Amino acid sequence: MTKKTITVAHGDGIGPEIMKATLKILEAAGAQIEIEEIEVGEKVYKSGFNSGIKPEAWDSLRKNKVLLKAPITTPQGGGYKSLNVTIRKSMGLFANVRPCVSYHPFVKTNHPQMDVVIIRENEEDLYAGIEHRQTDEVVQCLKLITKPGSEKIIRYAFEYAKSYGRKKVTAMIKDNIMKLSDGMFHQIFKEISKEYPDIEADHMIIDIGMAKVANNPSQFDVIVTPNLYGDILSDIAAEITGSVGLAGSCNIGENIAMFEAIHGSAPDIAGKGIANPSGLLLSSIQMLVHIGQKEVAEKIHNAWMVTLEQGIHTGDIYRDDLSHKKVGTQEFADAVIANLGEKPHTLKTAEYKSLPQIFKYVRKPAEPKDLKGVDVFVDDLKCTPDSLAEVLQSCQGDDMFLQVITNRGVKVWPQGFAETFCTDHWRCRFLGNDDKSVSHKDVIALLSRLDEAKVDFIKTEQLYEFSGKRAYSAAQGT
Repeated sequence: MTKKTITVAHGDGIGPEIMKATLKILEAAGAQIEIEEIEVGEKVYKSGFNSGIKPEAWDSLRKNKVLLKAPITTPQGGGYKSLNVTIRKSMGLFANVRPCVSYHPFVKTNHPQMDVVIIRENEEDLYAGIEHRQTDEVVQCLKLITKPGSEKIIRYAFEYAKSYGRKKVTAMIKDNIMKLSDGMFHQIFKEISKEYPDIEADHMIIDIGMAKVANNPSQFDVIVTPNLYGDILSDIAAEITGSVGLAGSCNIGENIAMFEAIHGSAPDIAGKGIANPSGLLLSSIQMLVHIGQKEVAEKIHNAWMVTLEQGIHTGDIYRDDLSHKKVGTQEFADAVIANLGEKPHTLKTAEYKSLPQIFKYVRKPAEPKDLKGVDVFVDDLKCTPDSLAEVLQSCQGDDMFLQVITNRGVKVWPQGFAETFCTDHWRCRFLGNDDKSVSHKDVIALLSRLDEAKVDFIKTEQLYEFSGKRAYSAAQGT
């Protein structure tokens, strides 16, 4: 077996301790890897790199294409960007995969049959991190859902189910409210699911979906969801298996992959030698499968489960009625090493299959789009809906008319309600007269008239039809 060079980041807090334990197990099991170390995290942040990673670390990652990373600490205060998000987005790691498995009866859980895989979109959604303070009272965060992002993650979820013999893929979204963004994700899910007739496909609204995962996770198999929902859902799912400390994850791209535990750096217990290395170890098992060393992965996973069955537990999962011996980080690693070659008696033996296929996104011809109007966002603390409408109507001209004014999404003009609470942030919708299309010049002319009227407009959004279908949301209450 050819040795594979991987990039390793020891991280902060408990990171160096659990990485030491993990690498010790990998070496004892015969993993054919060479290690190239990089420094990321707190020290790098404080040395002036706001993303927490130096240029030479990028070079290592791009060369080796595999990163095994321990948790890091992001310093408190403004200006520091999430290292995980930076790596995921910069390296195109579009899929976050988190298996959430119960190890009953050796780890206490209320859900002994749980075996769910959360596949989370990793690059977009609200995690685009595009935010603006627009008025004294209002800050906005842009939610970006794309066709390529949705198609890649949904197709990967079905390919994952196909590779691992899973029977069902469930999409969780909120398209009863976000009809365009989550609605597009749902529509693409329905289209792609037809290509996998042997796999059951269903969808749930995310709120009831999360509730059902928390109450009865055994009804789920593979769940695919946009970024923010997936972040929350995967932590819930991991915790109810018995401990979030047992959950590993991988971040998969077309060319590069990153493997990490999902828990944090836990500085409060750093240096005490009591941290559970299992999350990082299980992540490293996924890494071994990724680099084609699945026999070693199975060997380590089975030894780890035997260790659980023997009741050799770190303090986070130790229970007087379940455990035999409480151990620290390195002693736990030694116990796993002693069990290499053994297979569990009660828990299901680990068996890894072929990797899911990754399909490159193929762009389709762009749909024709037609500009129908513009939403102009206005900052005004003192106006009323009627007084604002009077000024705006005086500026509308012959090409566009004022259709509606909303505040926080709900209609306040015409015929609004006095009970509606309003901030200083108004969305003012102008549409082409007689449903005619408008031009960018028409929009610019409108903005010039608004400027002359001393209207403090802070943002605009063009209103388009694509292939003759409206591609902007209606105001609540219209």
